Amino acid sequence: MPKSAKYLLIGSTESYSGKSATVLGLSHQLQQKGLDIAYGKPLGTSLSEFEGSVVEEDVQFIANSLNLPSNRIAPTMLALDEVAIQKRLRGEDKTDYRATLGQQYLPIFGGDLVLLEGPGNLSEGNLFDLSLLQVADVVDAAVLLVCRYKSLLSVEALLGAKQRVGDRLIGVVLNDIPGTQIEEVDAQLRPFLEQQGIPVLGMLPKNDLLRSVSVGELVKQLNAQVLCGSDRLDLMVESLAIGAMNVNSAVKYFRKRRNMAVVTGGDRVEIQQAALETSTQCLILTGQLPPPSFILNRAEELEIPILSVDLDTLTTVEIVDRTFGQVRVHEPIKVHCISQLMAEHFDINRLLSQLGLNPAVAMQ
Repeated sequence: MPKSAKYLLIGSTESYSGKSATVLGLSHQLQQKGLDIAYGKPLGTSLSEFEGSVVEEDVQFIANSLNLPSNRIAPTMLALDEVAIQKRLRGEDKTDYRATLGQQYLPIFGGDLVLLEGPGNLSEGNLFDLSLLQVADVVDAAVLLVCRYKSLLSVEALLGAKQRVGDRLIGVVLNDIPGTQIEEVDAQLRPFLEQQGIPVLGMLPKNDLLRSVSVGELVKQLNAQVLCGSDRLDLMVESLAIGAMNVNSAVKYFRKRRNMAVVTGGDRVEIQQAALETSTQCLILTGQLPPPSFILNRAEELEIPILSVDLDTLTTVEIVDRTFGQVRVHEPIKVHCISQLMAEHFDINRLLSQLGLNPAVAMQ
């Protein structure tokens, strides 16, 4: 009979805290230690068709990034969306997900460790018996929580999580900490959490590249028309600037930013010109007014994409802002970046000893 693997469930106190990134960075370290790992995301959020079957995009991406064979990938059981919720509420979906989870997740893995990615927060999935705590109970998983650090008030959410998760909580990762606050977090928050029985296994500094969005993703979210630079949609945008002021102010403002997307009216030619001469990754023109040909030609020379949107400036900015807040790690440059961050700022050996895993044993 094969040895049974341990289970580690990676959850968060709120959506978009960096769970997928943590899974990726952690998995790279585990593989380097010679551990045989598997991965699954019981509750999916973003399903798509792939080679004739339905797959969860994060699962597909992580499996590919880690070169996991198919027998090391667990199936996603349900896509959490309006349709699924309506079916459940109307009583059309009577599936016993708890039993299905046990059948699909427990017997199939040899190996050392199964990493599971949890729902967006501690309540999500309750309707289907697939919340973080319900999943942890079925597979007897230890829980690692990722918390996007906003201020010392983040302590409240972590104490609340500890009350709910209890002894299953083997540690937390504080993510996205502004560089100026790292010392304060290390001196005040970390020792306090440790005293409360909440091990701080990682403190990851804020990173502009990880919060960046590709121009292609902005095209998708804005339903934009690409006027030029369609071969440069993999450029990464790190900040957003709005060109609504006079041109002298705009130039000063643009020079302070880097790798930005500039949103401005199609009729603001002088602003477009100023933006092209600074650290701009794309121009987003509102009002569906085409720019003059000399702007298009200059953008082509500088290889800066210009997008046209059928939206007003405020709506455009809201959509771009939201896209930044929901960044995913689906670009190779980000995978490399998160792997480096985790290698520097996450205590993998402490995690392994909490899990009772000895990599030296695993490598034999």
